[in-house]
Amino acid sequence: MVEALRGLGYSPATAIADIIDNSISAGARTVSIGFRWSGADSSVLITDDGRGMTKSELDLAMRLGERSPLETRGVSDLGRFGLGLKTASFSQCRRLTVVSRRDGKTSALRWDLDVLLADTKGRWSLLEGVHPGSEERLAPFGGQQAGTAVLWEIPDRIVSATHNEQEFLDVMDAVERHLGMVFHRFLDSRKLRILINEQPVRPWDPFLEARLDTWRSGEDRFTINGHPIRVQGFVLPHRDRLDAKTWESAAGPHGWTTQQGFYVYRNDRLLLAGSWLGLGRGRSWTKDEPYRLARIRIDIPNAADADWKIDIRKSTARPPLEARLRLTVLAEDVRARARRVFAFRGKPQAIGKREPLVQAWHADRTRDGIRYRIDTTHPAIAAVLEDAGASAGALRAMLRVIEETVPVQQIWLDTAEARDTPPVAVPDSPPEDVHRLMQRVLSGFVRRKGLSLDSARAQLARTEPFDSWPAYIATLEISPETSA
Repeated sequence: MVEALRGLGYSPATAIADIIDNSISAGARTVSIGFRWSGADSSVLITDDGRGMTKSELDLAMRLGERSPLETRGVSDLGRFGLGLKTASFSQCRRLTVVSRRDGKTSALRWDLDVLLADTKGRWSLLEGVHPGSEERLAPFGGQQAGTAVLWEIPDRIVSATHNEQEFLDVMDAVERHLGMVFHRFLDSRKLRILINEQPVRPWDPFLEARLDTWRSGEDRFTINGHPIRVQGFVLPHRDRLDAKTWESAAGPHGWTTQQGFYVYRNDRLLLAGSWLGLGRGRSWTKDEPYRLARIRIDIPNAADADWKIDIRKSTARPPLEARLRLTVLAEDVRARARRVFAFRGKPQAIGKREPLVQAWHADRTRDGIRYRIDTTHPAIAAVLEDAGASAGALRAMLRVIEETVPVQQIWLDTAEARDTPPVAVPDSPPEDVHRLMQRVLSGFVRRKGLSLDSARAQLARTEPFDSWPAYIATLEISPETSA
């Protein structure tokens, strides 16, 4: 049975997060994780400064399923099944030792899967004390007055015969990123400190809430089966608006595309980071590039675990039927906004009665698919056609050739492989040829359309690609050459 429980699907990061849940429930303020490399004899030690356990409490905690998942839990309790400590540990190592201290009294128990395997009578032998020779590995816990230490030895699921030290260090990095994400609220509020080999884990905010250019919806609050639910949508800024360091950090542990979707929190602990929860009309949404800036936060209480189908690893969730339509409607709006930010590189779009941005291209949707057309009413294009005289027909034919040969598939493949829209560097002032074109279009607004200079400038500032230089447009004048 224990060997079967090892296959529940924990990674080292999710397993350690499960151990930290117990530390938080025990009132710990600091959790320290020590990775010790020694080939197949490597070990992991997790200690906390919580209230610790008495001998009888430790004995109960080391037994599988010591509490029913149907029991009512405290509002701050992060557990549910009474299996986390054991199954998380067994998934990574063959020897689990737990030492706990309360009121100056120390207790130690251990499970050794090799001992269980060798017992011909099939007894569940929960062993007392530390394995002979392992005392030194618990030295960091020796000076604490209270708390608990969890020692993993024979970590065969972390270190195999083919692993080297660099791969062990890579595991440490993955654990650090995961813990910074899962416990970011605790770390941000300074309720908890997590150290890995004495270095503090930094919180990762999935929503870039400190930035003014992060779009956020209002918080939606509703009740399902008597349990309060809070939901809020976010659209993160486009890459063009972020410096390289912020962009890389905001991508999260698994990258921009993977991290899109819902983030489900339970008692401030992140359970699920980036999933569309099987929602969607007709068929479930998939994680596609245009929606990678969309992230939606859901907060549920631990009493709603059954409603949301929370699993033993606390890494999957399924919304109850009563919430699915409401969540779908919100997600559709957030996804649509995220797609616009992705497509238009974060440029502000028209809202309400504001005039829309004049764009050079538009999409024609027909039964045969989408065709991309050049808008000949665009001021810059219209000005050239008006001045072309007898050559206007040839120019229109050339534009049609461009429309028919736009390499849409190649652009899509290049975008998907680069995981971004093609970068466009915008200088502080327009290049000389663009400046001349801006001057010409401005003149056309005044001379041909009869607009005032201020109105012409405002129209120019709403026209692609000139909208990239609003401050420069404000300084433009009608020169004698263009006003003649």
